[in-house]
Amino acid sequence: MIFDNWTGGWFSWTRQSDSMLRNVEKQILSCIKTAYKRFYVDIGSVVGQSDKIWTISLNDESNKTPLVLLHGMGAGLALWCPNLDAFAATRPVYAIDLLGFGRSSRPKFASDATKVEAQWVESVEEWRREVNLSEFILLGHSLGGYIATAYAMKYPDRVRHLILADPWGFVEKPQNVYEKYNVPLWVKAVAVAVQPLNPLWAVRAAGPAGKWLVGKTRPDISRKYLKYIPDAETIIPEYIYQCNSQTPSGESAFHTLMQSFGWAKNPMVHRLDKLDPNLPVTVLYGARSWVDNTTGQVLTEQRRSDKTYVQVINGAGHHVYLDKPELFNKYVLEACSRFDEPRLKTMSDDKAAEAEETAATDDPSPTSRATS
Repeated sequence: MIFDNWTGGWFSWTRQSDSMLRNVEKQILSCIKTAYKRFYVDIGSVVGQSDKIWTISLNDESNKTPLVLLHGMGAGLALWCPNLDAFAATRPVYAIDLLGFGRSSRPKFASDATKVEAQWVESVEEWRREVNLSEFILLGHSLGGYIATAYAMKYPDRVRHLILADPWGFVEKPQNVYEKYNVPLWVKAVAVAVQPLNPLWAVRAAGPAGKWLVGKTRPDISRKYLKYIPDAETIIPEYIYQCNSQTPSGESAFHTLMQSFGWAKNPMVHRLDKLDPNLPVTVLYGARSWVDNTTGQVLTEQRRSDKTYVQVINGAGHHVYLDKPELFNKYVLEACSRFDEPRLKTMSDDKAAEAEETAATDDPSPTSRATS
């Protein structure tokens, strides 16, 4: 049984509203120099009756392969603000609020881990169809990395390059996890006590003090946004609070997927063979992250070495995109260019062949050709 999974009762005393979330998101995105569009994408009844995915797009007229961003648990698309300008300088960029998070719809997910994973994958696929992207580079952070990998397994023809930023849910939970990390007895007791609860239940339990709790629990996150947002120490806790004081739809779905928060019930390590062996995969993780960082090693052991790239970013923790944004942006752009170069060569070869074919025809009239 999962507690804190309702919309009424004492939960309703939280200081939350859609308009507040919209306004604080707009304040964060005001630091972006690139022109952008914000819109809902109707994906139909993937989980609920009429699910919608909140989306931001930048430089969408570029003919380069688009980059799609999937955030982690409890986050929202605005937290990519240190990265969006750099990414959009070279290609179209799409960032979404995952179904159940941020400003996207908050339906009731299944209570089975396999079904929850499938629901998230299908929500991304239906979003892709509606946005009309034939193929793209997919970047996922933490939980977003887990979903991105599951998507690439199900729809290999759509993903041209998979980029995993400190991904969650890859390795199996160690049997002696408490002994391995020398966890004190009181921490074990607390872990057992809160296991039935959703991960961010305390934010909602705090009611109007939830924003203060977010700021006090992780003041380091807010401070790192000061470079981009002058009032970050006020705005970022407000944004995270507004994202997570609503119905805990995606959070409950994550609870269904997880085993003791740090691990997945169905870790990716047991099914990496389902990834297309020709799919390039780049793994970026922080040297100081709390997430098990053996993911890169596991991938390089089980996949072709020329299709797997692993980069450790020193000085970065789990929020690698924020802790060292310049380095993170650099490595992501390099990963994207590794795909673009052979693709552009192929496109040039195709155009050359097409020109030869046109020159050889007896019909001198011009030909118009539609491409999707």
